[in-house]
Amino acid sequence: MAVKIRLKRQGRRNRSFFRICVFDGRTRRDGRSIEDLGYYDPHGVTVEKTVSLNQERLKHWVEHGALPSNTILSLAKRLGMILPGHEPTRAKKAAAAS
Repeated sequence: MAVKIRLKRQGRRNRSFFRICVFDGRTRRDGRSIEDLGYYDPHGVTVEKTVSLNQERLKHWVEHGALPSNTILSLAKRLGMILPGHEPTRAKKAAAAS
């Protein structure tokens, strides 16, 4: 069973709101989640109102093999988190540029 950490869309049309959840990889986007880790509101004014994330649980799931989506990685980076196994390296960027 591949476990993934990704966004679950909620809210209304033109006013989206997302929950950060842990899913089985076969589950549909808005389906049943294993655990809720926080929320992301793209319409929030400040960073505190935009992203709320239980960082301890996120690290726990990543350490146990859950795969975060690219969006989750960027949200964690915005909060100043570096997830184990997903550290940014300059060598990868330099190799891609040449």
